[in-house]
Parts: sequence; C-alpha cells; structure tokens
Amino acid sequence: MAGRRALVTGASRGIGAAVAAGLAAAGADVVLSGRDEQALRDVAATLPGTRTAVVAADLADGAAVEHLADTALSVFDGLDILVNNAGVTFPETVAGLSVAAWDATMAVNLRAPALLGARIGAAMAAQGSGSIVNVASLAGLRALAEHYAYSASKAALIMATKVLALELGPRGVRANVVCPTVVLTEMGQQVWGAREKAAPMLARIPLGRFGVPADVADAVVWLSSDAAAMINGAELPLDGGFTVA
Repeated sequence: MAGRRALVTGASRGIGAAVAAGLAAAGADVVLSGRDEQALRDVAATLPGTRTAVVAADLADGAAVEHLADTALSVFDGLDILVNNAGVTFPETVAGLSVAAWDATMAVNLRAPALLGARIGAAMAAQGSGSIVNVASLAGLRALAEHYAYSASKAALIMATKVLALELGPRGVRANVVCPTVVLTEMGQQVWGAREKAAPMLARIPLGRFGVPADVADAVVWLSSDAAAMINGAELPLDGGFTVA
C-alpha cells in the first residue's frame, strides 16, 4: 500500500487504532480522526515510517463531518482509502428508549459514515479508484436485545454501503462492510465484561471467543488492498461462526 492515502475514524483507540497501525505497516499514509486530539497524536506517534496527520472531529456534529471530509482530502492531496470505524452505543431496552440516545446513535453510526462515504467517495470516483470499508456490527445482521438504536443504525449502514458499491463501483471505487461480533475494546468490555452477560453470547460462537481489535483490523486492511480487488458490496461477518448456527 505504499503511497496510498487513508482516513480512519475513531482512530484514538481500540479497533480504529489497530486499523491505522495495520494500514501504516502496509505502507499507507494515514489521517487519524477522533474526538480526543492528544490520544490521536499518541497513536500517530506509534505508527511505523509513513506520513500521518491528525484531524480532531466530533462526528455527532454534521458540520464537523463535512469539515473532516474536506480537511482529510486536502492533507495528502486526496484519499485512496476510507475506513468508517467510529461508533457509539447506549444499551437500553425498547421500553427505555430515549430520543437523545436514538439521535446520538444515528448521528455517529449512520449519518457520519454516510456523509463521509458520499463526499470522499465522490472524490475517489473523480480520480478513478478507491476503497471504502465501513465497520458495522453483527448486530446489524442479527437482532440484539437492549441494542434497539444500535442495531438499527448498523443495519442501515450495511445497506448504505451497498448503495455506495452500486453507484461508485462503475467509477473504480469499491465499498464493503465488516460486521464484527463483540470485540473486546474498552466499549466492548463495558457492555459484555460481566461473565453472566457474556456467557450466553459466547455459547453461540463456535470458535468460543470474542474478537480482538486485530481481528477486525486484518480484515479491513485486506478489503482495502488490491488483494480484494474483485470484492465490492460485500458484508463480511467477523463472528467466529455465530451466523452459521
């Protein structure tokens, strides 16, 4: 990936930091985005031997998303890879749904990647090539209790990815989506750390474990590369076999 230019959102920790590291290790220049500028700089300082840039942005703010798209495109004079990884979750039952949690979830998990995909995807199409990888969730493929807004946002992101693939594919831009099961990031630990809650989910995963950030990063780097040149509009479960049961 030497010479490729990538934007990774949610890059200050967890999956996003692992994706940024994987892309940099493959030779890509990386723009890291997230809310915590210092944390982004700390991650950037660990990346091997490629150009990096940090653009802090609150993806719950539509204007900030538009600004991020413009800024990221200008840093290295274009982009070849977009990884929409940033996401939030507010676990709550259907009966306990709040307007604030619904709106925040949709803003970050759906509107932000959709806007970035549209703006940056159009720029990629103008140059005739590019790869967009959206990080959705197994909760977008299978209903998950206490994740009403989260599941809805991730299911919609999967379909948005397919529209990107359909419209931008003829102009050389691929769009794919990965759907991880529980990943043991800080957010994953908060929701699934309790053994009594984790056990029923683990029992449904044939491999018998939850994911780690490297599991997702490896898949994202592969989908971003020429090794996946014929893959467009795919949804890739990273679930240890959960969906085969």
